[in-house]
Amino acid sequence: MGAEREDPGLAQRRSGNELLVFTLGAEEYGIDILKVQEIRGYDAVTRIANAPEFIKGVVNLRGHIVPIVDLRLKFGLGEPVYNEFTVVIVLNVFGRVIGAVVDGVSDVIQLEREALRAAPEFGAAVDTAYIEGLGTLDDRMIIVVDIERLMGSEEMALTDAADRASPGVADVFEG
Repeated sequence: MGAEREDPGLAQRRSGNELLVFTLGAEEYGIDILKVQEIRGYDAVTRIANAPEFIKGVVNLRGHIVPIVDLRLKFGLGEPVYNEFTVVIVLNVFGRVIGAVVDGVSDVIQLEREALRAAPEFGAAVDTAYIEGLGTLDDRMIIVVDIERLMGSEEMALTDAADRASPGVADVFEG
């Protein structure tokens, strides 16, 4: 058994904020609903040369070039399968718009403070840096992701590159 760590954001999360719940494979994850700008169907993206595999590319969202990050690839959960349930969660993080590809979105929940526990430490084998805690709601276990910490690393460098991308990017969300 590993020691539990107290995340700085956990105390705030324990106040009972609403979470958008999404799926990656068989697992359910939750992110702060206040970081979500919109939810869109997944469509083709324009690839960016030399980008990490989990960065699918960019799209033009109403005149803004938006980098798209596949969370299944980012978390090392295997190859994604894109189908009619695959969606892009458009996030506003640090004043920047970023898209996160997930297998599906299920609902919005409110976790009471008693339902959220700190993520256990697994040592170097498992990176829990992006996990705020584990929430339980009825018979569901929801992994609460610190989306700001997750998107605040390499992905932010891509956002800067996307801002400089050429105007020939496919306009996949306009219509």
